[in-house]
Amino acid sequence: MIRFTTAGESHGKALVAVLEGVPAGLGLVAEDVDHQLRRRMGGYGRGARMKIEADTVEYVSGVRAGETLGSPIAMLIPNRDWENWADVMAAEPDAGGSGRRRQVTRPRPGHADLVGVLKYDRTDARDILERASARETAARVACGAVCRRLLAEFGVEIGSHVVELGPVRASLPDPLPTPLNDAADRSPVRCLDAEATEAIVRAIDAAKHAGDTLGGIVEVVARGVVLGLGSHVSWDRKLDGRVAQAMMSIPAVKGVEIGLGFEAARRQGSEVHDEIIRGGRSGTGGFARRTNRAGGLEGGMTTGEPLVVHVAMKPISTLMQPLGTVELRTGEPAQAQSERSDVSAVPAMGVIAEGMLAIVLAQAMGEKFGGDSLGEMRASFDAYVERMNRRWDGLGE
Repeated sequence: MIRFTTAGESHGKALVAVLEGVPAGLGLVAEDVDHQLRRRMGGYGRGARMKIEADTVEYVSGVRAGETLGSPIAMLIPNRDWENWADVMAAEPDAGGSGRRRQVTRPRPGHADLVGVLKYDRTDARDILERASARETAARVACGAVCRRLLAEFGVEIGSHVVELGPVRASLPDPLPTPLNDAADRSPVRCLDAEATEAIVRAIDAAKHAGDTLGGIVEVVARGVVLGLGSHVSWDRKLDGRVAQAMMSIPAVKGVEIGLGFEAARRQGSEVHDEIIRGGRSGTGGFARRTNRAGGLEGGMTTGEPLVVHVAMKPISTLMQPLGTVELRTGEPAQAQSERSDVSAVPAMGVIAEGMLAIVLAQAMGEKFGGDSLGEMRASFDAYVERMNRRWDGLGE
């Protein structure tokens, strides 16, 4: 079973990711991960931290001679900003008990600061915010990048683009370009609409001038996904639920829609469900859909149509014009802490969401097709596709 875990703090020495269950024999080099890490760091509206970091991965285990070994893949992503925070984040006890500098005692509304301090019985919210920071998602992107390599072996392409940011809504091309990311990444805000891109840049500039932040929505699309991943038989095997949980785990994400999502509740059934026709690509039994309003999932299983997910991110909680809070040391009213932050990280969130979708799909592929090696997994996959094609070949003749 493919699974992952991460460790590390925002200003700690490094981030660590451990990914288990990837079959042996998958070609993998550092650039496969580094490319996705660079994409995560981009986007107009990012803060000064992205000018400091230059994320790269070091394989600590699980990869040899450019191929996975089948053992856990351990990856290290150093934090270049560590040298400025070594005394603040050092593991050793404070000298003389004087306390660390840069303590956070004015929790930010909308962040994990206050709840974490209360839950974990701390007095300095830095003990909470360092791990709750979105910096952790660099390690997730690394795991997702490896899973993307696995999925690419089976013809799956995953991309994303910004459809809304702040007050601006983009017009979407139909069909979407292929590969999607080649087009989206040419925009400074990863938006496919040139006019909307300009409006988004202006909105980010205005928010920055006002000391405020902006959220938005990205559309994540996986094309080439085989029919039948996931299952209808138990709640925790339904792929739509697993995708939603993965997306909601991304910091600041507050909403997930698959296909039409909430819009489906506003329409009649005849305007929601996708009519079934003969046709389609290999591995679908010769069936296809006239539309894809379901977003590639029915009954918790992939339909063979593109998997389409919308992910909504709230504005970042660190404001340069802070909201009101309470000073933890005195109980008096105060202004929330301000730290270096982004105005908007929506374009980067799309890259993170791609990685999370890749992880969920790779997990489902492993469950369906198994195998200790890539060759064994491919043989199972090919046999499944061939059997489905043969079973329904000639229907209606």
